[in-house]
Amino acid sequence: MTQAAHNLTGKLLLNEPMARYTSWRVGGKADQLYIPAGLEDLRTFLKSLDSAKPIYFVGLGSNLLVRDGGVRGIVIIMHNVLTELKMEDDLVYSEAGVTCGKLAKFCAKESKQGAEFFAGIPGTLGGALAMNAGCYGTETWNVVHSVTTINKQGDLKKRNAAEFIASYRHVDMPVADEWFVAAWLDLKAGDAQESALKIKNLLATRLASQPLNLPSAGSTFRNPAGDFAARLIEASGLKGYTMGGAQVSEKHANFIVNIGEANALDIELLIKHMRETVLEKQGVALQQEVKVIGEYAS
Repeated sequence: MTQAAHNLTGKLLLNEPMARYTSWRVGGKADQLYIPAGLEDLRTFLKSLDSAKPIYFVGLGSNLLVRDGGVRGIVIIMHNVLTELKMEDDLVYSEAGVTCGKLAKFCAKESKQGAEFFAGIPGTLGGALAMNAGCYGTETWNVVHSVTTINKQGDLKKRNAAEFIASYRHVDMPVADEWFVAAWLDLKAGDAQESALKIKNLLATRLASQPLNLPSAGSTFRNPAGDFAARLIEASGLKGYTMGGAQVSEKHANFIVNIGEANALDIELLIKHMRETVLEKQGVALQQEVKVIGEYAS
């Protein structure tokens, strides 16, 4: 690190277990993990780095599998860090560390419609932007007006939504090594009570259909065109199938749950088995939605 490191006000942790920062509650140690004190501190931290080590930004870790050997590089935690949320003219301004649930409720309270679906996404806005997260027929980039990104040098850049190519659960970045730190959402005027009711119903549907009582990472696979991954997995006889401490959820077949002492390898091997079984029995090659980082345990 350079001289800029002396001005840091965030928290730098060495050999920090990533199981504490992922919703599956698995994962080896990160060489370095930084929790910034805010946007300016994040900029200072990035400017202080003088190595070519890879950088990983993590929100709630709710779409992430960290291998048991840990992460050789630097993990930056965004959840509970960049949390500003406000109206700016007629747009909703949200920083990347705001949870999608909180964002949905804020938009409803401000009588803005079209953001209710965020209540069904178990992550932060930063993660939702990075993967074009969505549910119940709406996706994140449907409502994005513009964003602010940050690069490895700590430089901020405001970009219009048109600069990004968003597709199903994927976003093409115009430049490599840029990460989202904030977004402006363009939403129509709506009725606060109507939006609140939509959110309530959406959360009730989620509770009834998803295994929220056990550690998971949401949907394991993307839905193929015109079908559902969960249907294909269930039709392949995999509901309840277990490897080590990882299990195909008996409530929702596209969820893998940690039923006790799962490690990352259990989960990764189960993902592989699910993909191979569905291909063999249904003739469909499922595409993984969960992101995997890190090294295998030696």
